[in-house]
Amino acid sequence: MTDRTPPPNRSRPAAARLFSRSSWPEARHLADVLRTETVGGALLLLGAVLALTWANSPWADSYTRLGQWQPWPGGARWHLDLDLATWAADGLLAIFFFVVGLELKREFVAGELRDPRRAALPVVAALGGMLVPALIYVAVVLTAGGEGLRGWAIPTATDIAFALAVLAVVSSHLPQGLRAFLLTLAVVDDLFAITIIAVFYTADFHPVPLVAALAPIGLFALLVQRGRSWWWALIPLAVAAWALVHASGVHATVAGVLLGFTVPVLTTRRRAGAAQTDGRPPANGDTGGLAAHLEHRWRPVSAGFAVPIFALFAAGVTLRGTDLGALVTNPVVIAIVAGLVLGKSIGIFGSTYLLARFTRAELDEDITWSDLLGIALLAGVGFTVSLLIGDLAFGVGSTADDRVKAAVLAGSVISAGLAATVLARRNAAYRRVAERERLDADGDGVPDVYQRKGDG
Repeated sequence: MTDRTPPPNRSRPAAARLFSRSSWPEARHLADVLRTETVGGALLLLGAVLALTWANSPWADSYTRLGQWQPWPGGARWHLDLDLATWAADGLLAIFFFVVGLELKREFVAGELRDPRRAALPVVAALGGMLVPALIYVAVVLTAGGEGLRGWAIPTATDIAFALAVLAVVSSHLPQGLRAFLLTLAVVDDLFAITIIAVFYTADFHPVPLVAALAPIGLFALLVQRGRSWWWALIPLAVAAWALVHASGVHATVAGVLLGFTVPVLTTRRRAGAAQTDGRPPANGDTGGLAAHLEHRWRPVSAGFAVPIFALFAAGVTLRGTDLGALVTNPVVIAIVAGLVLGKSIGIFGSTYLLARFTRAELDEDITWSDLLGIALLAGVGFTVSLLIGDLAFGVGSTADDRVKAAVLAGSVISAGLAATVLARRNAAYRRVAERERLDADGDGVPDVYQRKGDG
């Protein structure tokens, strides 16, 4: 496939543009998220490196004891006699998923996903990026005898913090549409991952606590819909909803998503139909509902504390005394790495190509298929949700759990390395084009679109 695209035919009907530039509010929001998640990605990496170092040091026993320590042994009555590692996975990640819920609500109400035609691409790409890794995992495990099938969903998730951190490092001249696509893809990916956790990884289901959780969730929704952001009321209601969902057997992080969905995105003026559609920034007061306020407050807590602490307890795989030969040939390890590295890239790139091939949609004229390949590879960086699903599938502290951690780390590093190679090359090509345009002496003002398409 070549990167060169012929000049558009002006006589045919306008085609739907894939990865078109976002509106001003979208661009502004995207910049804010990129700044926060880049820092969060660095802290997440720091937590993972610290965990690996500690778990393989002479003080490895203290790492294990810390994760197994129960801060509240008397909480058995409420199913809260959890060790510290489980509190990090079930408790702190609820904050992460609350922010995800706010982001999902924003995308569906005021973002890229509000328009079905524009939503089709990230939804189809996310589906392809989850289906193909799952099929690869199942195929590898079945070929080896079928042991470990319960972990089929591990390679289906993308870690947005890590992915955006890698993109920020290699990107200075890449088109904004690529960043917007990665963010939207990851949001849809998270929605499917939450659904998978709720449907396939719920054990010992108890309906009564789940029904009871509707009361604090309903009260939370009533307050936020009326614009009340009283922390002294919202936080206790959120904690009560989390505890009841946890007691029901459904993974407690689902409570965070449900609470996020209840928060209004638009102000009263926007909900009354005052939104502008001409691409200009709306007037003050049109945007920035309570969802934006709560996201602004809680995203730093999620990216700067909750997720890095989870990484500290989740990434500590011990390699001392491990037969590395047996580890790298283990079917579950091979299946996870292949799913992340091959499955994600093939699923996302392939589904996007098929959508463009069999519909009138086409790439935005600033973006090439090589750019898309880099983003598809970058989506193979799976960490937070992949490790969480691994814990749910095989149990914390099991032998299989250690293999899952090693495989997720290996697959993520390989995907990040391949993506960085492709995107750095494309970034250099765009930088050369920008430099030539800056030094354009004739000043004819004609954009060199086709040269940009083929350069690099």
